[in-house]
Amino acid sequence: MHDKNTDSKAIQELTISKLSGIKNLPSIPFILHEVSDIIENPYTSASQLGTLISKDQGLSTKILSIANSPFYGLPRKVSTIDFAIVILGFEHIKNVVIALSLIETFKGENNKNWNKREFTKHSLITAFLAKKIASDLGFYKSGEAFTAGLLHDLGVTVINKFFKTEYEHILYSVKEDGLSYLEAELLHIGFTHCDIAKYLCEKWNLPATLANALKYHHNPSESEIDTFLPSIIHVSDYITKTLQLGDFFWDENYQFDPKVIEILKLGDEEYLESFTNSYKQSIEKNLEIISVL
Repeated sequence: MHDKNTDSKAIQELTISKLSGIKNLPSIPFILHEVSDIIENPYTSASQLGTLISKDQGLSTKILSIANSPFYGLPRKVSTIDFAIVILGFEHIKNVVIALSLIETFKGENNKNWNKREFTKHSLITAFLAKKIASDLGFYKSGEAFTAGLLHDLGVTVINKFFKTEYEHILYSVKEDGLSYLEAELLHIGFTHCDIAKYLCEKWNLPATLANALKYHHNPSESEIDTFLPSIIHVSDYITKTLQLGDFFWDENYQFDPKVIEILKLGDEEYLESFTNSYKQSIEKNLEIISVL
């Protein structure tokens, strides 16, 4: 008798084996180690950190674009890395460097089934939204929300880059068999992209709260250690899909977790709709900003 559970376990073991084999990850680049070390030094100045970051032109451009985002609402243009550090803060800059480094490494190459520009756009818009919503709801770790928003679909990029055959099978199952992307991921690799992101966060010793937010961003109410941060990412993702601004095709069958309304104290579904629409103009402005990235 054919045992589906045995098949599923074998698929999971193969996936773990592949993930474990991703050694010397360029997602933890030398500049990231340097930035972490320099930030942890209490005597570091904004100028010293700015000099280090400025060595990477691509990273500098992205940080300036983030600092000039309409979601920050700054009264004047941020034109230097030093000023961006003063405005955003050391810890937030560290989070941004970590997230951008990971995104850059895993965003994959363009092909008929992957548009890395669209993926980057979605990641950034979700991050901007998460930070703004966190601030609006009084969540004091808004920088953490930004990082979680930026990395929430990290697992999708890993599937695309390291599980190319399975990635094609997932797309086929969604298109031809009517499965959701999460269902197709489980079928072909034994885990969802959320599971993979959590696994990698733990592998890289990133904060447990971040790993948890990535793991539960599709079903925040199921989280046992924290529901608030995953709920912020969930709503941010939902807003991009609902407004079709900076949305991503992997969210085509997005299932909203209704318990998030209670977790974030958003009142009811009617208020959720007005809450969603209230971010439309800011997202549109941000899309103009990140078009240069």
